[in-house]
Amino acid sequence: MAQTLKKHRKGRKRGWRSSLTHKILLINSLVLLIPVVGLMHLEQYRLSLIATELDALSIQGRAFSLSLGSTAVVASQVGDEKLVPELTRSLMRAMLNDIGVRARIFSTSGEMLADSLYLAGIGGPVEVGELPPPGGVGMLDRIIRFYEKIINWLPGQDDWPLYREAQNQSAEDYTEVLIALNGEPAGMVRSDTSGRLVLSMAVPVQRYRQVLGALMLSKDAEVVSEAVQDRRRDILAVCGLALGVTVLLSLYLAGIIGRPLRRLANAADYVRYGKGRQYEIPDFTHRRDEIGDLSGALRAMTEALWSRMDAIEGFAADVAHEIKNPLTSLRSAVETVARVSDPDQQKRLMSIILDDVQRLDRLISDISDASRLDAELSRADMEDVDVGKLLEALVEIQCVNEGGPTFEVSVDEGEDYLVQGLEGRLGQVFRNLMTNAQTFSPEGGKILLSAHTQEDCVVITIDDEGPGIIPGKLDAIFDRFYTERPQEEKFGTHSGLGLSISKQIIEAHNGTIKAVNRENSQGEVLGARFVISLPIGQA
Repeated sequence: MAQTLKKHRKGRKRGWRSSLTHKILLINSLVLLIPVVGLMHLEQYRLSLIATELDALSIQGRAFSLSLGSTAVVASQVGDEKLVPELTRSLMRAMLNDIGVRARIFSTSGEMLADSLYLAGIGGPVEVGELPPPGGVGMLDRIIRFYEKIINWLPGQDDWPLYREAQNQSAEDYTEVLIALNGEPAGMVRSDTSGRLVLSMAVPVQRYRQVLGALMLSKDAEVVSEAVQDRRRDILAVCGLALGVTVLLSLYLAGIIGRPLRRLANAADYVRYGKGRQYEIPDFTHRRDEIGDLSGALRAMTEALWSRMDAIEGFAADVAHEIKNPLTSLRSAVETVARVSDPDQQKRLMSIILDDVQRLDRLISDISDASRLDAELSRADMEDVDVGKLLEALVEIQCVNEGGPTFEVSVDEGEDYLVQGLEGRLGQVFRNLMTNAQTFSPEGGKILLSAHTQEDCVVITIDDEGPGIIPGKLDAIFDRFYTERPQEEKFGTHSGLGLSISKQIIEAHNGTIKAVNRENSQGEVLGARFVISLPIGQA
């Protein structure tokens, strides 16, 4: 038994990896996909930051172009004005110091006059960049970079033009510069070979509305990238925290559901494979939830199974005892008939043998009917049965037989006494009680069958004028194989299962049956009364 139980539980053991835990984790984690999907829609945020940076470059460019137009211009001999490269470079060096912006100035012919990248010279500004940590790239940075690759790989991301810088730059290399030379400011976003964004803004350099050149300011979008990465880090941190809380809550939820279910399953296995009643189903009815309902149902089912097993065990013992009595008598008669030679004694012994065989046949038939009764009652479909009409039909059939007591039925005319049940089995109960009353009633006596409604039940009574029931035996008469027959009746003509079967049928119909003695005002017994109560059915 232990090996069988161990093998059965081993095949079902899952622990924290149970499918229930997985399902709870999966369902709760699906909610976290909402902010994760939101990470993919930060592009609008990045575009707004880019627009802000371009606006800032535009403001700086306009201020710088106004200074250039007023201080770095000289008139030629023919009266034309143009930008002076030397003054332009000097002004550029003074105004763009430490602002992190690269400036290039182009003439109206497209020639680049100055580039702030080459103006610093010795002692000029030095580009500073952070080195990676000594241990290399951290795990969080790797996750973010991997995520960035996925985001950039997804469709719908902006495909920026590639930034190329020619050795001899001219206005033709930059679309925004050409637009600025026509008198309109223009901005552009490009991406270099490493994937970094380069922002540029070109504004016209004017003096009295005359375009003298174009100023192009450019910078990388590191500020934008860092802002977007910070936002993604914040969202990922919130998602990570939410994931941790979700996992803990899911495990807790799976525990308060899975552990009781596992205990119930293990207890059911112990009951199934164990011996005796040392194991019982855990009681979780105090939970007042579905698991508590399941626990209560399993406990009730287990108690019903034990009760059924007790009933089967008792039934088997009673059957063995009842069959053994006629078999013992039959064996004694058979052994005796072989030794006697008197024809009268042989005839008497053969009569005993015949009676014992008939008794065994009757007993086995009643036992077979009783053993099939439960299965039939559980499988058959209940239907509406009019008890009043059923009683009238049974009395009408009984009145055909002459002799013995008379039968009468008392029901209200036009009243329906409908119950949900099996007409054949209910008829069997009434016939058993009528036969029982007929056995004990005197010659010329009266047996009355009546029916009436009481609250939600139909109550049927069967009265006889016999000697009544022995005091203290009002409940015992419904036990299996109980027999208490008139003295003049031949022994062994009844198996003692009739009232037991009747009680079993009535209880299967959710009804009750009981026996009482009818008495007059002086306390004298007038006869026996059987009372059956059945719930009213639907018409």
